[in-house]
Amino acid sequence: MEVPYFAFRDFVPGVQQQLEQALVQMAKRGNFILGKEVHSFQKEFAAYLAEGTTAIGVGNGYDALVISLKALGIGIGDEVLMPSNSYMATVNAVLQVRAKPVLVEPDAYTYNLTAANAEKAITPKTKAMLPVHLYGQPCQMGELMQLAAKYKLRVLEDCAQAHGATFKDQKVGTFGDAAAFSFYPTKNLGAMGDGGAVVTNNIIIADFVQQYCNYGQKQKYIGELVGVNSRLDELQAAILRIKLQHLNQYNTERQRLAKVYLKELQSIGDLILPRTADNCNHVYHIFNIRTKYREALQNHLSKSGIGTAIHYPMPVHLQPAYTFLGYQSGDFPVAEELADTSLSLPLFPGMTEVEQESVIEVVKEFYNR
Repeated sequence: MEVPYFAFRDFVPGVQQQLEQALVQMAKRGNFILGKEVHSFQKEFAAYLAEGTTAIGVGNGYDALVISLKALGIGIGDEVLMPSNSYMATVNAVLQVRAKPVLVEPDAYTYNLTAANAEKAITPKTKAMLPVHLYGQPCQMGELMQLAAKYKLRVLEDCAQAHGATFKDQKVGTFGDAAAFSFYPTKNLGAMGDGGAVVTNNIIIADFVQQYCNYGQKQKYIGELVGVNSRLDELQAAILRIKLQHLNQYNTERQRLAKVYLKELQSIGDLILPRTADNCNHVYHIFNIRTKYREALQNHLSKSGIGTAIHYPMPVHLQPAYTFLGYQSGDFPVAEELADTSLSLPLFPGMTEVEQESVIEVVKEFYNR
């Protein structure tokens, strides 16, 4: 049977109708920039994360990273530590503020940045850490925050894949000085287009972000600093307000589907399945498996009509765009192995039992040939 890697389904009955009604209402209302929906979503998202938190909507998740770095004072010559297996957006954001990305090997099983590995890369020029909560699993934020305090480093959390995930019952995005969220449509909390948010509990950072993302204005037509135009629009905010009400339910379904995979694919061939670290609540934005037969397995699944994805086929230090950073093949063996062996299986709210059974059956079939 045909099984998509990802599909938009009306998993919570009636939500699709609510979304369509919201879009019609927005069109009738005629206020599309920085109106009621954006202000309400910012308050609701901040309240969902933690009391005392401020959320500022921006154009997309990448802008959230760049603007956060600006707000933290990261600039020319500053070094920013980040995992060597992240998406290129994280590197690009650091380069855009003219700082230097310093790559660090991730943990071989959680794929996240660790304090032990990060500490080895600290120099007198290190000014910040940028942990990425990859695939929906939180980093070990307790150890990372202790390391940051020891060396007086700023911490920017990349939460693009981990909406609602928790470490020790505290939601990601509330540990560091600031956090960047993406609301790309396929995210755990996704819009119907681009969107993002900067989250912080620091009033000074929040004030800067609010001005910077709206041309540097605090008062209309009065520019107090040189800013940019990066605003979450009313249509996307209206969509996000509805989906936010069901985020925990979406995440619970992702976890249920992951639990089925973990049970049924245990001890199958050479498969390495996701491993959840202590004190972490994994929300499975991506269900990533590893195998040295990645291409063959992917082709076998494809021939059976099953969609898959690879996150990510080339580590950032080997990307053509970053040769000037001076990294070479072999510098980050863990990241390189992840790039060579990772395969993402279909997992999304609304995936049917029959669809998941088909994926499991075809994977087992591959190893039993």
